[in-house]
Amino acid sequence: MVDVELTKKMLRAVLQSNKNGVSTARLQSDYRALTGEFIPHKQMGYPTLEGFLRSVPSVVRMEHSRTGEPVCFAAVCQETAHIAQLVARQRNSKRTGRSQLVNCHMRVKPASTYVLNARPRTSLRQPQYTSHSSYGTSHQTRNKRPSHQAMIANSHSVSPCEETAQLSPTLAYSCHLSQIQDNLTQLLCKYNRGVWLSKLPELYKDFFKEDLHVSTVRNLENWKHICLVEKPGSNIADRLVYPAPAIKSSPTLAPAPNKPLSSSLDACSLLTPPASPVLVTQGSLHSCQAVSTDMKQMLRELLEKYSNGLWAHALPKLFQEAYGLTFPLNILSDLSVLADMCVVDYPMPDNHRKAILYSLPPLEGHRAKPVQVVSTRRPALQPHGRPPVPPLVMPKEDYPSVLLVEASSTDNIVLRYVGEGYSQVQEAMEDSMSKYYSVKDRGRLRPSKLTVGGLYAVMVEDDEVLRVQLDEVLREKVKVYYVDHGFSEAVYKDTLLELDEQFLSLPFQASTCKLAGLSPFCVDLEVLRVLESKACGRILLAEILDRDVPLVVLYDTSQEEDININSACLKAMQDKSMANPLQVNSTYLNVSVTNICSDGAIFCQLPSRGLAKLRDVMEKIELHMRSQFSPELLVAKPFCGKICLAHHKGKWSRVEIINLHGNHVLDVLFFDLGLPASLEVTELREIPPPFLRDLMTIPAQGIKCYLAELSGEVGPWSPAAILWLRDTVDTIKECSMRLAKLDEAGQVHIYLFQSNCCQDINSSINRQLLTSGLWKSEQSPAAPQGRAAVDAVLPEPTKEPQLPPVLELPNVGENMDSFVSVACHPGHFVLQPWQDLYKLMVLMGEMILYYNCVEADEPVTPEHHGLYAAKVASNWYRVRVNGILTNGLLSVYELDYGKHELVTASQLRPLIREFRQLPFQAIPAQLAGVTQLRWSEEASMVFRHHVEKKPLVARLESVQEAAQPWDRKVTVYLVDTSQENRDFWVHKTMAAFVHELDEAS
Repeated sequence: MVDVELTKKMLRAVLQSNKNGVSTARLQSDYRALTGEFIPHKQMGYPTLEGFLRSVPSVVRMEHSRTGEPVCFAAVCQETAHIAQLVARQRNSKRTGRSQLVNCHMRVKPASTYVLNARPRTSLRQPQYTSHSSYGTSHQTRNKRPSHQAMIANSHSVSPCEETAQLSPTLAYSCHLSQIQDNLTQLLCKYNRGVWLSKLPELYKDFFKEDLHVSTVRNLENWKHICLVEKPGSNIADRLVYPAPAIKSSPTLAPAPNKPLSSSLDACSLLTPPASPVLVTQGSLHSCQAVSTDMKQMLRELLEKYSNGLWAHALPKLFQEAYGLTFPLNILSDLSVLADMCVVDYPMPDNHRKAILYSLPPLEGHRAKPVQVVSTRRPALQPHGRPPVPPLVMPKEDYPSVLLVEASSTDNIVLRYVGEGYSQVQEAMEDSMSKYYSVKDRGRLRPSKLTVGGLYAVMVEDDEVLRVQLDEVLREKVKVYYVDHGFSEAVYKDTLLELDEQFLSLPFQASTCKLAGLSPFCVDLEVLRVLESKACGRILLAEILDRDVPLVVLYDTSQEEDININSACLKAMQDKSMANPLQVNSTYLNVSVTNICSDGAIFCQLPSRGLAKLRDVMEKIELHMRSQFSPELLVAKPFCGKICLAHHKGKWSRVEIINLHGNHVLDVLFFDLGLPASLEVTELREIPPPFLRDLMTIPAQGIKCYLAELSGEVGPWSPAAILWLRDTVDTIKECSMRLAKLDEAGQVHIYLFQSNCCQDINSSINRQLLTSGLWKSEQSPAAPQGRAAVDAVLPEPTKEPQLPPVLELPNVGENMDSFVSVACHPGHFVLQPWQDLYKLMVLMGEMILYYNCVEADEPVTPEHHGLYAAKVASNWYRVRVNGILTNGLLSVYELDYGKHELVTASQLRPLIREFRQLPFQAIPAQLAGVTQLRWSEEASMVFRHHVEKKPLVARLESVQEAAQPWDRKVTVYLVDTSQENRDFWVHKTMAAFVHELDEAS
């Protein structure tokens, strides 16, 4: 039963936190982000979302944007009007006055650390080495889709009551300044390719056995006779330090004794861009000569292909398949020989067999510039002396909203970016244009001469004025291109006006991009038909895979299930006549059973023209892959919906990528077999171009079926029944099936037989299993209604579980870059240390590969407070079992994320020793600087809006120690440093909100 009032309450909360309104296309995703589920309009009797929204005018006020898109605003309610004002004020705070600057900075990242479909919302300010800042060690890593890690600067901190702390050089520092500069000269000559500024204090201490004074870091940019400090790119918050150009030779510099190589190279994460300078220890240079020049070139090519890092253990297979060569295995035992050409990172310090390689940046031209949007339009011609129109710069976030305007080819789709800084600024400019030209004498503003390629204003309906570029002069009309809207049109000459110079400052808003995976079929009529019907004229979410092209995947998020537009276009290529038509009561011979799932679902391949063609094409591909070697077939940019190849039982098969876990591990579906699997990205191959079109026309050959008379129950079958069924099917050479029914949901129900000869239902596998006594459905516990009581029937652990090391915290008063994974209210939220998130990503990827490869031999008997791996959605988490509910579900606590979840015992696995090395990452916390003990729902909502799923700086105020790491709790100040000129202290915002809320009540 749907709680209508609760739905309206949550909907009002979503709308009140967006004072500029929420488009109906985006409303469902925003609602889901807050509540975890969609607006259940169908359950409330409304076939469409808009129908429900119009039925609640007390909650929703509907308007239309300039593009005709319905936009929802929170209706003004006397009971909540003051709350709406306060929430809007917190979202758009413009308070003046001196602000506190915190000496911890992170770089651009999405709001989620791990979830694929996370919608990036924030970026944090770049470092500012000011007179009141101190600096410590740092880690630098890669910014890419749902999970991310970046720099940390755990610094000596000031009292939280002070606005700033002036750090002046001490007398000792002044006396030793010359010696410090000499030491830095030696150090930088050794690392002449560059050193990360954040890494410099650690290297200095390693080699000179003393700490680098904090003032040194602040003054480096002024010591131009010692070094050059460079910012390598807009998305990287750290700085690179190089020796001054005058320094030619490298003085002798002895490394610290017994210092492992990885200690100098641990600044990269699984998600690090190829922008880390090499750090080579003495003794590795001479061994680099053992690697041939050709081998180095091939390795560089592979590292450029896998720009997000490459697992070292994948090198032998990649070299064999890409170049037909055997990779020297002795290199894997001593990766230091590669130190002059790549960065070696050990994300699991206890396991040096797990290493990731990253390519080095070029020595010149580090500087990354904002990516400008590609345009196929001719340059605009401007009269002499007029300023040029600036180029359009792509949004920083990886998932911007876009309006797809036109698509004559999937390699050249025209779109507009939607949101602040793009469509909103454009609409404001067009309003100003309409006002400007409405009071002017239009006769005097008409151009005296028309120039092809020139910019003009044009009058359209309702006295709107838009910017255009002249494409062609006709007899009575001219053909113009609307530079902000992305389409062409013929208009009368007398509607053209001179474009005033004040309207040249905004970049043209219409831009072009390519749809990933569709270039070979870019002008296929069926592909374009699907693209037109599903995407054109709609606001969509664009996942940016490559900013240089740019290359995107489009998603329609307006429905309960997200629609991958690229995937839908690709499936339009399929020839439906190649599938075997299913008819009730029909018998099919020579059936192959390819997979049996834990819920009893069976995937079968039926003889058909499509299956015959698939086998023929795949045989040709096998021969091609054995005889042709090319790195071009390595999958460099995986994305959801991509069709490629992977090995199954020693042969290549078609797969579709269905989920990505970071940049190295992904979930795929062998859709011709109905078999899901988790793989490393290095195991995927592109379909060779000569066979691409043929494979794309063949529909999926794995048909999902259910055994008739055995599919009435919902939930996983007993392990004994599944094992019997699999053993029985494995022994069958030729089987047949009879289609019993096609239900309303489209499910196929069959009788399965052990041969082609006998189709007597009583001899079917269905009846054999039904009468064997093995089959019984283990009902999945239903979701609890309200609160279910905990039934303490779990056995206690027989021995103390092996715990990982305790997570080290900074000292009281110091800062820690953090990510807020859970936020209930200021009295309870959960932090994760930012610098170790990439290690958690690696760990979870390894857990996915380990636990998804095989099913459990026998079910786990959970123990009270026992530590396990638990599958939640598509990921595996380290959890602690808290208890069992009366409905049979287990209550578990995610030790790395701080969330409580409900799972079944079948979703638990033993947590092996390899996954107990990384400290548990969840840190329970409460907000410092506030006196409230109880928090209203409105205050909690404001707090969640400011902190949840966001990277923030946490200043440690106190620690409440406990016997177990998950019971330890910290009190911290939270600071949002994402603004350019000021820091946002959350406790001050909450105090002001509560005060105004009290005054309004």
